[in-house]
Amino acid sequence: MAKNLTTREEDYSRWYNELVVKANLAENSAVRGCMVIKPYGYAIWEKMQAQLDKMFKETGHENAYFPLFVPKSLFEAEEKNAEGFAKECAVVTHYRLKTDPDDSSKLIVDPEAKLEEELIVRPTSEAIIWNTYKGWVQSYRDLPILINQWANVVRWEMRTRLFLRTAEFLWQEGHTAHATKDEALAEAEQMNNIYAEFAENFMAIPVIKGLKTESERFAGAEETYCIEALMQDGKALQAGTSHFLGQNFAKAFDVKFASKEGNLEHVWATSWGVSTRLMGALIMTHSDDKGLVLPPNLAPIQVVIVPIYKGEEQLNQISEVANRLVDELRGQGISVKYDNRDTQKPGWKFAQYELQGVPVRIAIGPKDLEKGSVELARRDTLSKEFVSQGDVVEKVKGLMIEIQENLHTRALNFRDTHITEVDDFEEFKKVLKEKGGFISAHWDGTAETETKIKEQTKATIRCIPFDGKKEEGACVYTGKPSSQRVLFAKAY
Repeated sequence: MAKNLTTREEDYSRWYNELVVKANLAENSAVRGCMVIKPYGYAIWEKMQAQLDKMFKETGHENAYFPLFVPKSLFEAEEKNAEGFAKECAVVTHYRLKTDPDDSSKLIVDPEAKLEEELIVRPTSEAIIWNTYKGWVQSYRDLPILINQWANVVRWEMRTRLFLRTAEFLWQEGHTAHATKDEALAEAEQMNNIYAEFAENFMAIPVIKGLKTESERFAGAEETYCIEALMQDGKALQAGTSHFLGQNFAKAFDVKFASKEGNLEHVWATSWGVSTRLMGALIMTHSDDKGLVLPPNLAPIQVVIVPIYKGEEQLNQISEVANRLVDELRGQGISVKYDNRDTQKPGWKFAQYELQGVPVRIAIGPKDLEKGSVELARRDTLSKEFVSQGDVVEKVKGLMIEIQENLHTRALNFRDTHITEVDDFEEFKKVLKEKGGFISAHWDGTAETETKIKEQTKATIRCIPFDGKKEEGACVYTGKPSSQRVLFAKAY
């Protein structure tokens, strides 16, 4: 096993790419820009998916599935949405191949098999879903519609990176229909809050909730709510978004309902989603130069037990203790693996599970049997201690909570020390270059200023934070009046 990673200080981007591959999370595939998510990486995604799915269902949402392909005419129906995704679309034009008449070993597109209407491989599903909702909604009694789907989407990215930006990725997308504007706004805000709760309590990632500026909104949305996180290299990452779509899609697809008063009205809409990009956020928030550091709430293996022995007799004695611990820990809802393989030495296993971020490692050797103890190691602090075998289960239960909280606290401290208030554009550029992180600065509210700052610094307005300072000030770039600070940062 290749153990040594490029350090974060040497090359953060290379460190990230090496870690994803060496920790067996994912790898590049034969398809340009697409990845293979390996079992260990997919196991983390499954835990994310299971928890989010539970939270969605607790708020009344149901899962459904809609087609991968969207007829071009439907995709074009909502102009802003179509325009926003047009450059990223993969398009199906033909439905059959045939043997090349000049070379029978090759296949070519059959020109006679051209589709009557081209199909867009979904970059997002609003078009096909709202065309479907038209048949589902006649009366206010049919509302609200609260639907989520777990799916894959394709956005033809030119520059890709495992998990963070790939041509195909996995995600969930919620699409809801409501009788009133207030209901839709409440839904959009509720789902953004759910994303924040998930990030904080399960991913141990502190996030800032806020609104996107008009130029950063989802294409076709009237308002975009977001959660923004800060990675260890000082760049921001958009961890989730929830969109108030107004009546734009309802009007584009003529989705109307008869109100209680007997009037025919267009419905109000939201959409919201998170993707496998969360895997990138998890890696870059907590991990170190030795490998992954996973919060217990999302770790596929929360505890690993490694025997240290010579000969079958010692292994059998250790296994009696180890198997009892496995049963007791699993009885407490803790996922545990006993790695008694004889194909690898204990030192190799220690390095492997450290690389893969297993929160707690237990080692048991002959001397531990004599003393009635085990060696217990924490991945977050790399500390070790000896614990009585009778105390292991309670100790591990406590560590699951302690490690989860420690990771969140550590990330929060980093985030908070990397939010810098700036009132001068020269200082803005200096902080961005030398320190990074979020820059809290006044903005005059114009897209023109936003664009100029981005062109000169590559920093964008990540969000207008809900808990941001409401104070009179002068725009950091133009000096024009401003009533609130916003958060700028370079971002993934």
